Amino acid sequence: MATRIRLQRGGRKGYAFYSIVIADARAPRDGKFTEKIGTYNPNTNPATVDLNFDRALYWVETGAQPSDTVRNILSREGVYMMKHLRGGVKKGAFDEATMQKKFDAWKADKVKGAEAVRENEAKAKKEAAAKELEAEKKINEAIAKKVADKKAAEAARQEAEKKVNEEIAKKVAEKKAAEATAKAEAEAAANAEAEGAQATEGENETPAEA
Repeated sequence: MATRIRLQRGGRKGYAFYSIVIADARAPRDGKFTEKIGTYNPNTNPATVDLNFDRALYWVETGAQPSDTVRNILSREGVYMMKHLRGGVKKGAFDEATMQKKFDAWKADKVKGAEAVRENEAKAKKEAAAKELEAEKKINEAIAKKVADKKAAEAARQEAEKKVNEEIAKKVAEKKAAEATAKAEAEAAANAEAEGAQATEGENETPAEA
């Protein structure tokens, strides 16, 4: 019987997670399985893997063929590295203690690499957030400048309009003052003329001496 190590879908629509199962290659994808050896959740960052390492190693060493995704998972978890090292022990290249040291060193490097990736991702997110904030700041500054310019233009327009109105009012006042002065002068002249006429008439009415 050809044995496969593959993913079996679970979860809900839009949020799928998977069981890592041992199954007959002829069985339907989400059908019966022989054994469940772990879970895989791609919705987290990084993806979360809960694996029974010893059982995964057992099935790999017995010839079970993983799907491409499962192969990548097992490789990242060190199953294939341990298989390789156990092969070295069988060949007499080194003992089990050395094998474990080599595996622990590989795992430590893997952890460091994962931490470096997370740090780089966090740095990239921070830089992206800073750039976004700077871009938003520039947009807000441009909007504020536009509003300020509009207010300044409106204030300048109102000031110019005020000056024009003041100039018009001044001219109107000057015109009224000139008209009033002219009217007063005309009335004064008329009064003077009338008084002069009355004086002349009085002189003409004086009786002649005998």
